[in-house]
Amino acid sequence: MTDFVNFALYHAWLIPALPFLAFVLIVFGLRRHEKAAAATAISLTGISFLLALGVAGAVFSRPELVEKPLVYSARWFSMAGLSVEMGCLIDGTSAMMLFVVTLISTLVMIYSTGYMHGDEGFTRFFAYLSLFAASMLGLVIATNFLQLFVFWELVGLCSYLLIGYYYYKVSAREAAKKAFMTTRVGDFGLLVGIVLIQTFLGTMDFVELSGKLPAFAKEAPVLLTTIGFLVFIGPIGKSGQFPLHVWLPDAMEGPSPVSALIHAATMVVAGVYLVARAFTMFSVAPEAQHFVAYLGGFTAFFAASIALTQREMKRILAYSTISQLGYMIMALGVGSLTASMFHLMTHAYFKALMFLAAGSALHALHGKADIFEMGGLYRKMPWTAAFMVIGAIAIAGIPPFAGFWSKDEILVMTKLHGFTGLYYLASVTAFMTAFYMFRMVFTAFFGKENPENHPHESPVSMLVPMGVLAVLSVVGGLVGAPFVAKGFGYWVRYGAYHHPEFHADVAGISVLLALLGIALAWTIYGAKKVAAKDLAAKAGFLYTLSYNKYYIDELFQWINRVFADGTGKILYWVDLYIVDGIVNGLARLTAFAGERFRYVQNGQVQHYALVFFASVVFIILLSGLLGVTTAGVQSGGVAG
Repeated sequence: MTDFVNFALYHAWLIPALPFLAFVLIVFGLRRHEKAAAATAISLTGISFLLALGVAGAVFSRPELVEKPLVYSARWFSMAGLSVEMGCLIDGTSAMMLFVVTLISTLVMIYSTGYMHGDEGFTRFFAYLSLFAASMLGLVIATNFLQLFVFWELVGLCSYLLIGYYYYKVSAREAAKKAFMTTRVGDFGLLVGIVLIQTFLGTMDFVELSGKLPAFAKEAPVLLTTIGFLVFIGPIGKSGQFPLHVWLPDAMEGPSPVSALIHAATMVVAGVYLVARAFTMFSVAPEAQHFVAYLGGFTAFFAASIALTQREMKRILAYSTISQLGYMIMALGVGSLTASMFHLMTHAYFKALMFLAAGSALHALHGKADIFEMGGLYRKMPWTAAFMVIGAIAIAGIPPFAGFWSKDEILVMTKLHGFTGLYYLASVTAFMTAFYMFRMVFTAFFGKENPENHPHESPVSMLVPMGVLAVLSVVGGLVGAPFVAKGFGYWVRYGAYHHPEFHADVAGISVLLALLGIALAWTIYGAKKVAAKDLAAKAGFLYTLSYNKYYIDELFQWINRVFADGTGKILYWVDLYIVDGIVNGLARLTAFAGERFRYVQNGQVQHYALVFFASVVFIILLSGLLGVTTAGVQSGGVAG
């Protein structure tokens, strides 16, 4: 066992390499062999999961890796003044991420064998999933900003391919383009920040930066704050923070396994992980860190308020993801890397579970997505219904389910670090989370059965991965419970270890709010003692705002139409009539001059002789005229 742990630790580069190998094998050799393609993707990603377990075991057996990460790398390229390496960085945070990404990826691939059965692009889908997993894993083990950025962009490419998987649908193509272009805005800011880091600090290496940043913060605090803001723009795009959150709900156009992978373990958590990896920089730039906290808190509340009124199951889950990502970002902003990473891990369990359960329901209903067109699914799909309920309880924060421990830790740290306003905002968000989740559960799974539907339970290949995630959603948070010695916070942290304390007031309030949210959802959508339509009518403009997502998409379209298109039209006019006018005018002037002067040389000797003779006569006459004039002037001068 020790040999395997050491092998995994010093060969962690194999963890992203194996899924990438699966991608290559499928693309170049298994495109027409569905079973072989699926088996290759699952087996190689499964081996990566075993290696990730080995890496986690190595970190647990060597606590010094928490204080001083293990880094090994090789020269990538070098030039005058710049040397960049590519390698592996192993500490508690990266070990946890490797475990989560490989676990969720493997389970999603197993689930996909049933969900994608019969699809024409079956092997293409598994190739994309393998490349997606490889890209995210390469990002996790990156030793420097540039290596991370390369895999960061690969993650964006894979999301584009998977969101637009049904490329023959206009909505899927548009959603893929929207995701790609929106995240490019954030990526540009990140790239500028990376360039400034290299320019002013002389390195992009995470470990070296940790040593240089405290002194640099004293020398150039404004510059460091600016760099922090620029770097954070990348996570704003990737992790769907306001206002670049607009791509994430539309990403539901991809198959449900894609949604589970994107929302639980890959793309959207890449931004959270980047902020965690650059936590030293934000910790010495308090203005940037506070901005991270308040934007995260606002995003959590904002997205939850939209989820309250949405009708499509996967869209409700999408806004839930944006809200939960806001929690993670807020935790980093208030100064707790541990709470953020803890919630990232537990959220991966129950959010993947809920997306796979949603996929199971949509698969049985042939794509019908509106929860008010479902109803009574628990009768024909008891396992799927049970798994969705478990996920909803976990995200609502009911003990002892996983979400309770991680969300409670975020609330505690927010309050203890003096962010009282954010604490109250996050608590209200917890109430809304419980309400809209059980609004979905009571309506879709326990409401009145729709006779038009003929649902059926999903196959074992889809139920088993959900079962594993359901177990983790129940007990997966216990590793970070306050009564566990050397629990999650000991291995995944920044700075000195502080054992988590149980704050009865915070826990009691959060659980009470969650129960009130569930009770309200039952009153309206379960028992139907209050008519939802009447409440919507009374809410009036507020309901309209929420249902229409605060018209953010329409605002962006207006900005694009007025400013982007308007500026394009102005520049087109300038190019057509000014730039082209000057160039074409010079061309016409040259043509005119050439037309007139071409007669000077026509190749006829007689013409040249005539011109020569005329020139001589002209010169003689001119010389004579000038001579007479000169003589007259001299004569006048003598007479005077």
